Amino acid sequence: MKKEILEKTAKEYFNAAEDEFKKSRFNSALVLYFKSLVALVDLYILQQTNQTPSSHNVRFRITEDKFPEVYNLLDKDFPFYQQSYMQIMTKELAEVIKDDVQIMAEKTKIKL
Repeated sequence: MKKEILEKTAKEYFNAAEDEFKKSRFNSALVLYFKSLVALVDLYILQQTNQTPSSHNVRFRITEDKFPEVYNLLDKDFPFYQQSYMQIMTKELAEVIKDDVQIMAEKTKIKL
């Protein structure tokens, strides 16, 4: 059941992000792309370990310990997600997060 929920939310967030991106609402797009990324990271962790993280801290710890390439994506993108509440995000930043979502979609074998 967790697998299906994570797949559904990853796709839903991604599609909503695409809609926001097309409307040049880059803060909203970035936040939604990041949420899609997190759902895919959680799905990847579930696929690899049969467990899901309960918080950002646990997610970071698991990926840092077991999946450094995934950790690097999260570590790079998380500050942009945090800053999106206080700063204007650019189209280019939203595209960076979108590209990382695509990387995780490939890792999890999910078609967005």
